[in-house]
Amino acid sequence: MKHISANRLILSIAAVMLSLAVQAQDDKATTEKSFAASGNVVDEVIWVVGDEPILRSDVEIARYQAMRDGYRWDRDPDCAIPEQIAVQKLFLHQAALDSIEVTEAEVTQEVDERLNYLMNQVGGREKLEEYQGKSLTEMRMEMHDDLKNQLIVQQMRRELVKDIDVTPAEVRRYFKDLPQDSIPFVPTTVEVEIITKQPKIAEDEINRIKNDLREYTERVTSGQTSFATLARLYSEDGSSRNGGELGFTPRAALDPAFASVAFNLTDPNKISKIVETEFGYHIIQLIEKRGERINVRHILRKPKISDEAITDGKMRLDSLATDIRNGKFTFEDAATFISDDKDTRNNHGLMAFFDQTTGSRTSKFRMQDLPTEVAVQVEKLQVGDVSAPFTMTDSRMKTVCAIVKLKNRTESHRATMADDFQVMKEVVLNKKREEHIHKWIVEKIKNTYVRVNDRYKDCDYEFEGWIK
Repeated sequence: MKHISANRLILSIAAVMLSLAVQAQDDKATTEKSFAASGNVVDEVIWVVGDEPILRSDVEIARYQAMRDGYRWDRDPDCAIPEQIAVQKLFLHQAALDSIEVTEAEVTQEVDERLNYLMNQVGGREKLEEYQGKSLTEMRMEMHDDLKNQLIVQQMRRELVKDIDVTPAEVRRYFKDLPQDSIPFVPTTVEVEIITKQPKIAEDEINRIKNDLREYTERVTSGQTSFATLARLYSEDGSSRNGGELGFTPRAALDPAFASVAFNLTDPNKISKIVETEFGYHIIQLIEKRGERINVRHILRKPKISDEAITDGKMRLDSLATDIRNGKFTFEDAATFISDDKDTRNNHGLMAFFDQTTGSRTSKFRMQDLPTEVAVQVEKLQVGDVSAPFTMTDSRMKTVCAIVKLKNRTESHRATMADDFQVMKEVVLNKKREEHIHKWIVEKIKNTYVRVNDRYKDCDYEFEGWIK
């Protein structure tokens, strides 16, 4: 059934476009060089949907990125990719008509979660920056607009299917005659609670960093050297290779404290005061402002946490874990009142996972979805056990000391109506939603101006009606 695979393709293009948002500029340069070397046209409009063009480079970059990451399309990517980009544009157009919006807070949270997911996949911030060849700040800025569009599309899709439901009888009928190997397989999942404490950075270390930044300011102001040169030499941000330049960036894509100072700069010859953010300490130089976007250079310095501070933090948590095991108080109470982890503190320490496939949050993690350092500890625990203290990088990219408790473990199994009704209901509900979305897309195509380049007219498209 074509409409069932359609949703998988829509999710696939969303995943590719996420990576594309991080890699687009470098990949576009690579693609254009490839075009030039082959003697082909560098770029051209291959589709038009409404008044929105789809460029050949959009398709080439998405395909290049998918191949680079080992993704394989189940249809001709020259046909599948532009079609799904066109589908996204249909959703965005309808969202604009229906005044569907997302807040900057939602976008920021989504960017953070996606970056955390990517860091977890590759093993931390430094490895991700090395892999992508750019700083986390740059990735954050490049992802902002694409993820905002993805959130709008998700919201539009939710709006379209909000009234669709299935009854228990429909679920039972659907699975009644299915062979055993078609019954959903539920992987092992765990629920984990966490307490973190951030090791204290010595005041001497902070003063050392600030004195360095004051020295840089003096050297630039006195004309001894340029800001860009010092950024290349000393900044601990991936933008250092560009002389600290971030490129034109909307306010919402920047750390609030950084943005507040940057947007108040008016003289490119003046250096900002020292700014503290979650990443460290910065000084900023204005290059140019264009409305709500700004281009600045910055130098980032990160205070180092001493081995003594980490040892002290782990010892404190070790004592706390002993008190919990002895019943002096519960892990949940300690997480609520002691933990530094803002994401879990108000939920008694319970960790939550963002499922990119469904767009939902859950407390149930597959082992591979846990942060690596947490997974290592959980593997050793029985339900109810509290781990030994360990160090990890938290969602704000800071080194923290932590302990975890394994709250629950559910071993892998075939779903049953008695124990996994919700899982089985979701299968049927998603099928029904996909059918509805498919019909909506086909109707939307009928009422939308679409022009397709001649060489794309013989494709086997997922949705009928593109060729008019």
